[in-house]
Amino acid sequence: MTTPARRRSMDLFGLPALLWFAVFLVGPLVQVLGLAFQKRGLYGGIEFVFGFQNYLRSFNPVYFEILVKSLLLASLTSVLCLAISLPLAWGMTGFSPRRKQMILIVLAVPFFMNMIARIYALKTFLHVDGPVARVLAFMGVEGDLLNLSQNFPLVMYGLVTAYLPYMLLPIWIQMEKTDPSLIESAMDLGASPWQAFRQVLVPSLRPAIASGLLLVQVPVMGEYVIPDLLGGAKTMLVGNLISEQFLKARDWPFGAALGIEMLLLLAAMSAVIMRWGRREVLR
Repeated sequence: MTTPARRRSMDLFGLPALLWFAVFLVGPLVQVLGLAFQKRGLYGGIEFVFGFQNYLRSFNPVYFEILVKSLLLASLTSVLCLAISLPLAWGMTGFSPRRKQMILIVLAVPFFMNMIARIYALKTFLHVDGPVARVLAFMGVEGDLLNLSQNFPLVMYGLVTAYLPYMLLPIWIQMEKTDPSLIESAMDLGASPWQAFRQVLVPSLRPAIASGLLLVQVPVMGEYVIPDLLGGAKTMLVGNLISEQFLKARDWPFGAALGIEMLLLLAAMSAVIMRWGRREVLR
């Protein structure tokens, strides 16, 4: 039983973390929320005129189309990461402990390098002056070699490679805890391998899949570095739109309104994913 003195000491130890949370998270959010109700000045400044004009402006069909594109891109990235992670994690469970450690090292080593440096390395490798373009030119392949480093499939590749471990690791850890006899029992009762995988294994992995979706779907919705570097800024996404308002258009109130709406959307998505992950497997 916790004594009053011990409870007070625990409260004192938690006070710095609470202050950090209030100053560096709640404070900036409140500032952005207040900024969203202001108005952009003539030369990029801020006029302190309270109004909902920024939120009303965000309902323009152009911005709604950008939101839909971002949502579809994030959903496609999550589906691809999930489709790769499930069979990969299933195969990894049969490896020896030493080989599992080697796989963990292989997955972790690329993250020792900054993500922007990795994306620039991929872009340079496929650039018009890169080795791939030179080999194609030497072979007489015609076409716009600049498209090698600026296209939608390359954006998808960059997103999947950047966020795949966040989907794979939770599923792998949960699959390591799953009893293999459940699959064997289902197949003994007449289920096909696909039915056993879909109706027995996948439902038991629901919390891990939900965690992976949170770690992939939510950050990809706000991603702007990878689409900008690998897509050649050909497609405007929500993350790019918000950064453009703050850094180039200098329309901070509108950017703040978009950021608040994005935050609410991501909170709703997270709530739905978490609720799905907590559903009972057997009813």
